Amino acid sequence: MDRAMSEEIGKLRWRCRRGMKELDLLLTRYVEEHYRGAPSAQQEAFRALLDAPDPVIYAYCLGGERPASPPLSAVVERMTGTPS
Repeated sequence: MDRAMSEEIGKLRWRCRRGMKELDLLLTRYVEEHYRGAPSAQQEAFRALLDAPDPVIYAYCLGGERPASPPLSAVVERMTGTPS
């Protein structure tokens, strides 16, 4: 893994620290297991997701709401293992 990606992953891990343990786990697992191999549109969608407030992320991942953006839907589906 190149240095730039290592730095980005480190920053993303920090941004995955939320106010809810459930979100911490889902977000961090996505970074560790899927982010590097994801298409750039999904990487961008994930970074945008981290800018959202916790209740929005919770609704997407655990509350049953569907994201409007297809790349974001793909990220949420990958994170949760269920179609969004």
